[in-house]
Amino acid sequence: MSYLINLFEQHSYLILFIGIFLELMALPISGEFLMSYAGYFVFQGTMNYPLALLTVFVAGGAGITVTYWIGKAGGYKLIEKYGKYIHLGPERYKKVSAWFERSGSKLLVFAYFIPGIRHFTGYISGISRMPFRKFIIPAYTGSFLWGFCFITLGKVLGPHWEAFHHSASKYFIIFIIIFGVLLVGYFTYRFYKVQIKNFFIHLIKWLTNRLKTIRKTEIFLIFLTLVLIGMVTLMLGMAQDYLYNEFTQFNVIAEYIVKSSLYMSWMNGLLVFQSPYVLGVIIGVTIIRIWRKRRNRLLEYFLLIVSVLGARLFHESIMQIFSYLQSLGFVAKFHSANFPDINATITIIIYGTCLFLLIRHSKKNYTSIFVPLMGLILLMGLAIANIASTDLLPSDILGGYVYGGVWISFNFLLFEMLRLVLDKVKIDNKTQIIP
Repeated sequence: MSYLINLFEQHSYLILFIGIFLELMALPISGEFLMSYAGYFVFQGTMNYPLALLTVFVAGGAGITVTYWIGKAGGYKLIEKYGKYIHLGPERYKKVSAWFERSGSKLLVFAYFIPGIRHFTGYISGISRMPFRKFIIPAYTGSFLWGFCFITLGKVLGPHWEAFHHSASKYFIIFIIIFGVLLVGYFTYRFYKVQIKNFFIHLIKWLTNRLKTIRKTEIFLIFLTLVLIGMVTLMLGMAQDYLYNEFTQFNVIAEYIVKSSLYMSWMNGLLVFQSPYVLGVIIGVTIIRIWRKRRNRLLEYFLLIVSVLGARLFHESIMQIFSYLQSLGFVAKFHSANFPDINATITIIIYGTCLFLLIRHSKKNYTSIFVPLMGLILLMGLAIANIASTDLLPSDILGGYVYGGVWISFNFLLFEMLRLVLDKVKIDNKTQIIP
């Protein structure tokens, strides 16, 4: 391995070109590894960034072009002779070819990012008789994007690129499975779209008739239940990582990316949005807004009080649970005593609860989309500013957001259930009054 690394250091561009070219010829070579390592050399200053990008672009384009012409020259004869043995006879092949001609060129841009797919993309494009003029632009565009992503990542991550590569590989199999399911679904739709359309038409009609008996509040209740389940699942996953001290690699990579590429000095100004004064103003505006709406005042004030005042109690309960587990010897040492971060927890609880109450009865669709989106952007900016300017670990901040999200999801669900019960009581009382 050390010999290969030394060889790469001495002949960087040549090895990079040959490696990318041979991988696209379907040889078992990791192009991502080579490009990430080239990005690391760019970080060190031993390789030129534009020249490295050009090398990958030319190598990728040359490799996929050669495989295209190989497939076009001899591939169809193999389909005619042996295709029937793999259920790909001439008739079915014509359908696949027609689909690939219509849609395959769009997939060429993304095929480079999928091992096992990019190796055969050129061959399939040629066998399917895709016109070269339709093939060349997306194929070369994909080649450039592929090289740009991995070389830039290697350059940005610098000495931590290998840790990123290792972490990404842990979850890559999940990505492949998801992509495979989506691809199978897409092919199924292409070949059986009439049957699928009929099925969904009947399903939508059934759901429409069923939902006529369900009020909007009940539908929203189901949605909040699903959100709470998702947040609790994420919280338990993070708790497991915390107890087994598995955040080290995440923290190293996150801190490096934030400080080297995401953080800008003006982001320090965002920290004012988590100061007690601004949070107090947000709560005050929410109180006034609830009073002016004149709808379920007591119930909405109850939600606001429980969520905000219970935030610190909820956080202390979590910390006590972790301390108790440590006293039992469940784990020898925790990676941080600030997990989950109290400021991040309180910030997301106050902003989440106040925004929920402010837009709860909004009749404007864009408000219910735009306001939460701006809130998410603000929380991301606060996380970046805290990571760059304080000693807080990224996992502590992320934990604060997740655990705070669990708390407000639980309260939102409780709030809607109480609203539903009160509405039912009102209806029952009116029914009893009317003779």
